[in-house]
Amino acid sequence: MPVLVDDVAGRVEPRPAPGGAAAPRRRGWWTSRRRDQLAGLLFVTPQLVGSALFVLLPLGLVVWYSLHEWNVLADTFDFVGTENYRELVDDPKLPGVLRTTLFFSVGLVVLNLALALLLAVLLNQRLRGTVVFRTLFFSPVVVSLVAWTIVWGFLLQDNGGVNGVAGAVGLDGPNWLRGEWTALLSVIVVQVVKNVGLNMVLFLAALQGVPAELYEAARVEGASRWTQFRRITVPLISPTILLTSIITVVGALQVFAQIAVLTQGGPGTSTTVLVYYLYQQAFQFHQFGYGSTLSVLLFLIVLTLTVVQWRMRRKWVFHEQ
Repeated sequence: MPVLVDDVAGRVEPRPAPGGAAAPRRRGWWTSRRRDQLAGLLFVTPQLVGSALFVLLPLGLVVWYSLHEWNVLADTFDFVGTENYRELVDDPKLPGVLRTTLFFSVGLVVLNLALALLLAVLLNQRLRGTVVFRTLFFSPVVVSLVAWTIVWGFLLQDNGGVNGVAGAVGLDGPNWLRGEWTALLSVIVVQVVKNVGLNMVLFLAALQGVPAELYEAARVEGASRWTQFRRITVPLISPTILLTSIITVVGALQVFAQIAVLTQGGPGTSTTVLVYYLYQQAFQFHQFGYGSTLSVLLFLIVLTLTVVQWRMRRKWVFHEQ
């Protein structure tokens, strides 16, 4: 092969033959693609480490604890296998707790989403004072949860502010937190009023993204307001409906502070939802093994409902092509 001598450095380099192609230069290992991959990995590493330490590790420990009988007072930690799960199946109180959890969650989710969507539709009319009302409805979201619940505890007493207003118009209100159904309804209403502003803002943002031309075309065709809402508004904001429904369902299954402050699960067990029952077993009765088993059950319920909602998105969530 012909060679080329570098007169300056004395190096001998191959010279391509006349009319031949130059030999391809080998690319190094440290390419721009690998640099980008490493940069991306460094950015997500804190999130991955946090998820491993504060999500995956606690989940694994809860499952491990559910296979043991842990008595903190006696300082014992004995392996019992599936005994806690057999106790879960035979627990006479669990069906009532699950039924209360179902009623509470359904009532909270339906009332929250319906009220949030109604408020968003009203505030989307661009009337005077909408900014004030938007702030008014959203302000409970940023209020301290415990402070909010304590105030409502005073308002819902037999001689509290709610019955005072009812008495002013000639109505005799009950002791809201001492009746079985009124206590459950009170906790639902307190939670809805506390968090409805968040879903309202999400719905309002989705409504403002719906093209006005679609409503104008529907009015030209003679469609009523209800038809416009059903055929245009709901399909176009269905991704937001999916998001808010998942958030609200998961939040409903995790409500604890309101029940702990307002009713402590009473009267009787009428407001004892699964989260509060878990707390009682683990931290009041010191049955940490059985409490961990209830935690596993709660995790499976939340996971199942989330997966079902996510799979249903293909049928009723509108995706713009």
